[in-house]
Amino acid sequence: MEPQVNLELALDHGLSEDEYQRACDILGRTPSYTELGIFSAMWSEHCSYKSSKFYLRRLPTSGEQVLIGPGENAGAVHIDDELAVIFKMESHNHPSFIEPYQGAATGVGGILRDVFTMGARPIANLNALRFGRADTAHMKYLIKRVTQGIGDYGNCMGVPTVGGEVFFDEAFQGNILVNAMTVGIAKKDQIFLGQASGPGNAVMYVGSKTGRDGIHGATMASEEFSEGSEEKRPTVQVGDPFTEKLLLEALMELFPTGKIIGIQDMGAAGLTSSSFEMAGRAGSGLELDLSKVPIREENMSAYEIMLSESQERMLLVCLPADVGDIKHIFEKWDLEAEVIGTVTDDGHIRIKSPTGEWVADMPAAPLADEAPVYQRPAREPKSFKESQAFDLSPFDEIEVGLCEDRLNNLLSSPNIASKEWFYRQYDHSVRTNTVMGPGGEAALIRIKGTEKAIAITTDCNPRLVYLDPYQGGAMAVAEAARNISCTGALPLAITDCLNFGSPENPEVMWQFSEAIRGMGDACVALNTPVVSGNVSFYNETNGKAVLPTPAVGMVGLLENRSVHATNTFAASDLSVYLLGSTQTSLAGSEYLQQFHGHQRGKLAAIDLELEKRLQAVLRQAIGSGVIVHARDCSEGGLAVTLSEMCFGPKLIGARLTLDKDDVLVKALFGEGPSRVVIAVRLDDESALQQLAAQNDLPCMRLGETGGDRLQIHHGGQLHGGQLAIDSAAHELAEYWRGSLPKILD
Repeated sequence: MEPQVNLELALDHGLSEDEYQRACDILGRTPSYTELGIFSAMWSEHCSYKSSKFYLRRLPTSGEQVLIGPGENAGAVHIDDELAVIFKMESHNHPSFIEPYQGAATGVGGILRDVFTMGARPIANLNALRFGRADTAHMKYLIKRVTQGIGDYGNCMGVPTVGGEVFFDEAFQGNILVNAMTVGIAKKDQIFLGQASGPGNAVMYVGSKTGRDGIHGATMASEEFSEGSEEKRPTVQVGDPFTEKLLLEALMELFPTGKIIGIQDMGAAGLTSSSFEMAGRAGSGLELDLSKVPIREENMSAYEIMLSESQERMLLVCLPADVGDIKHIFEKWDLEAEVIGTVTDDGHIRIKSPTGEWVADMPAAPLADEAPVYQRPAREPKSFKESQAFDLSPFDEIEVGLCEDRLNNLLSSPNIASKEWFYRQYDHSVRTNTVMGPGGEAALIRIKGTEKAIAITTDCNPRLVYLDPYQGGAMAVAEAARNISCTGALPLAITDCLNFGSPENPEVMWQFSEAIRGMGDACVALNTPVVSGNVSFYNETNGKAVLPTPAVGMVGLLENRSVHATNTFAASDLSVYLLGSTQTSLAGSEYLQQFHGHQRGKLAAIDLELEKRLQAVLRQAIGSGVIVHARDCSEGGLAVTLSEMCFGPKLIGARLTLDKDDVLVKALFGEGPSRVVIAVRLDDESALQQLAAQNDLPCMRLGETGGDRLQIHHGGQLHGGQLAIDSAAHELAEYWRGSLPKILD
């Protein structure tokens, strides 16, 4: 017996009173229990973007490089006359906090399917992870299980995990963030879309059988956590990467046959979202017979089958005459493939239960395309202006004798220390296409049969977004593009994963709208439109939100992969320069947080025109062979960046001098955008200086590489002034490499 549908039950499903009334109005009657479940899933925050659509429309989504923008399974950009790169980033935050191994693993599995369902073979995975304090027992458990889940799924799939980022802050103690990104390559004339077109065509279910795992996963992801969140474990899906590998290979065999009319992954909300979205995009309808759906548990109801989020499943549309050939391919790969319905022309989706009753008759378009859209109140927090006015000058003073100790501590900080503990658990060279993997400014993946490589990165510093959402949002895009340019590649486009607290909090919505504004301005300035993405709201526990984290995933194109820059010194007698902005601040810096416990102050503002010139110079100078090494100067400031550049396969030191007029602590540890440390051969210095002058780009010579020590003088000649840092490179490397293993193991 199904429960009687009423307002109370609708509220329990996450619908508001107005939304429930709207559902009744659309149907002209009270929904059935199955229909109520469908409304609740399709109109959940996770599936409908009802609180974010108003602002997302402000992002640039078009450009000559864009083939497919937001709205499909993933975005696609042009890389040559034949090929396209297809990519997307998504969140699996709530599931990963509740059940870290399966939550992270199925996050990887889901984003892989979003890419290969469009006809692309995945070439790389990345991840962007945010954790609480790494030295607490429960957080160590979450970190280890999330990392294991990511590694196991990607490794079993044979897709290299080539990059990403990890950030730690107490604000993520009750709500970690697990964002996954996949990049694939497809032929431009063989890209498949999620559309159910052609009345009379067959609707096929392919992949794994359906179980009860993951039911209400989409609605769970649209709620904040409370004390009882652990009880939601049953809503976390269970992944099987070996089945997904079979599904991938079956589709790679099927795609070239031309027998697929439309295809979509059964992700959030499972069969519900895939069927309604495919019909909605095509303006068609469907008739589904759930008795034909392959199931692995007894007595599953229509409600359960429609809302299950079991993994490794897809919905495809084909001509009836092609059903036999498609079944043959999936049987070969030991996968389910069943016709479960038919495309109709009336715009309605009708669903027959496993026992033969019609349990749903709903118009597709209003659920897929006409979900409620809210322009929720947005209010600048009172603390914002107070933070902007916070006096940082008392922290500008430092004794020269303390500089080395401060540097050692920063290199040991979890946010700065080497992330090798994470990426050594990932296979980053499988398929033999990885030119540059984890640890570079951006990963480089070769495109077989060409001289080209795809550059890929993820970036966002949540502290900067918290202090100034506009500046922080712009900086996230700019840093991603800067890291791409540091390899010599041209940034093309971005995908995003916008992680915020409750949209019902006006201060959160202000953060969100301002971050979107900053990201949009940076995307326009740098010609990197947004082609796909995800919004994850309600990342908070007991009313305490995470730091706003609009993570950016970016791809770029390197025309000649044999000419690229690396980010560590490979030889002595190279000249070291600082290119770009001369403005820094302690606001938002790891230094201020680590030694003074503050996340306050005014950021050094980004100049997007300067950023654009900087990146153009980087690409030109790397392409011509002038710049051999380039590293973005970000967390920890200049002293940390210079230290990290010494930590190559062979430890190489450097002798450097800072301007005597700079405040020492800000010169060493201050942070700001649009700054890159580069190294050039002595013979190429004049070419670099001329190129910088032509582009009105600040270009400061710091010193030379050589020896086995890092020496940083403050002011005067190389052997005059104050020697602020004089440390053996191997000792600095031990702090940097040894910190996280000590904490986590």
